[in-house]
Amino acid sequence: MVNSTDLLANLYNAFNPFEPLSAGDPKYVDCQDVRGDANILQELGNRMQLANTNTCQLYSGHRGAGKSTELLRLKNYLENRKFYVVYFAADEEDIDSEDAQYTDILLACTRRLLKDLKEIASPRPILDWLKSRWEDLKDLAQTPIEFESLGVEAKLAQFAKLTANLRAVPELRHKIRQKIDPYTVTLIQVLNEFLVDAKKNLPTGKTQLAVIVDNLDRMVLVKEGERTNYKLNLIST
Repeated sequence: MVNSTDLLANLYNAFNPFEPLSAGDPKYVDCQDVRGDANILQELGNRMQLANTNTCQLYSGHRGAGKSTELLRLKNYLENRKFYVVYFAADEEDIDSEDAQYTDILLACTRRLLKDLKEIASPRPILDWLKSRWEDLKDLAQTPIEFESLGVEAKLAQFAKLTANLRAVPELRHKIRQKIDPYTVTLIQVLNEFLVDAKKNLPTGKTQLAVIVDNLDRMVLVKEGERTNYKLNLIST
């Protein structure tokens, strides 16, 4: 027989407020009546499914309102409708949420997209971009290795190491930003080339690509001139 204290403890631990529910979790409760009439599957899912051009959607709400749970439901909904979905939480990447600038987020998103899509798209445009910056960046990646001598996997590892240093080595963060900032426009260009190639080579049964970036609301707003760390111009579907 379970006493009331054990029951309360079990109930408390069954609902972790810091972990979103997975799609189809039986603990999910539809809060539409009190949260508003918007249905993410209808409002965003159908819009993304029907659009014949690339779209960029913003899903916002109060902290702890269940956005991540809804985005995981959206991911599942899209995957069941021939979408190839890349989903990741921004604050789990190589980003310090208390000190995240535009360049940090762009580099971390690029690293994650490379990781998830490298099997279906050529990383060559991004690696060529990195090669042209390597002399300025190799010290910041803390490696003496010549870029040309590396294989594709090793080159990707160097890109990952550079982005990891943004979070792990605060004294390098400003230097990396200084080196990358003048070239963010060209990085976005080659990243979009990479995503276009991915869309052309989706696995059998998949016809569209979606990128869902969660937890960007946890980034402290930083304004850099006319640009903020909240603005990223990437292909989203």
